[in-house]
Amino acid sequence: MMAGDDELKLLGMWASPFVLRARLALSFKGLRYEYVEEEIFGDKSELLLKSNPVHKKVPVLIHNGKPICESRIIVEYIDEVYGATGPLLLPTDPYDRAVARFWAAYIDDKLFSSFMKMIVGKTDEETAEGRSQLLAAAETLEGALEQCSKGKPFFGGDSVGYVDVALGGFIAWVRTRDILSAGLKHFDADRTPLLASWLERFGALDETKAVMPDVGKLVELSRKRQAQADAAAAAVIRGD
Repeated sequence: MMAGDDELKLLGMWASPFVLRARLALSFKGLRYEYVEEEIFGDKSELLLKSNPVHKKVPVLIHNGKPICESRIIVEYIDEVYGATGPLLLPTDPYDRAVARFWAAYIDDKLFSSFMKMIVGKTDEETAEGRSQLLAAAETLEGALEQCSKGKPFFGGDSVGYVDVALGGFIAWVRTRDILSAGLKHFDADRTPLLASWLERFGALDETKAVMPDVGKLVELSRKRQAQADAAAAAVIRGD
């Protein structure tokens, strides 16, 4: 569904959890858009550099020629512009809206930062510390889900909301790390039962499945990057 003569274009990279956030918001709103896959590890397109000259990163949503950058801002923009289309992602109550923004920021500041620390840790100690911080952040989010959902299925209550979309962008990577971590569950049913159930529930939605990247491809990408990093580290040790 498209409002009027609006033209929506999303610049992204298939494996990015932040791009997935924008795609989830568009999917839940039922909006049609043109998706443009960008090369972010090599030469970036002129359109991306022109659309996001400050950070030169994806995602970028281009609405009638005007670029909007940063995933959380894009989700809020979509919800505001297309408020009458699909579910309302941000609550109408100012306090509830502030709470939702707080937890979305927490996901980036705590959950994602510890997730990256776990992945890129140069030593076993750094990796273990990142995993420990990630599990602690997940336990905090467990309490947030209980508070925000009020016993209903999602952070947004009966329907998907802003925090669901913010966290939903990481589902595919959580599942990928579960596989690469020899079965360790990062949203463990014993430690965080509400989050574990939420992950399955959110991942099973048609709107989610329509845009979710293939976990097998993410596992392959992760192993390839790890092999490249190991080869580079070995070359440094050899003095190549």
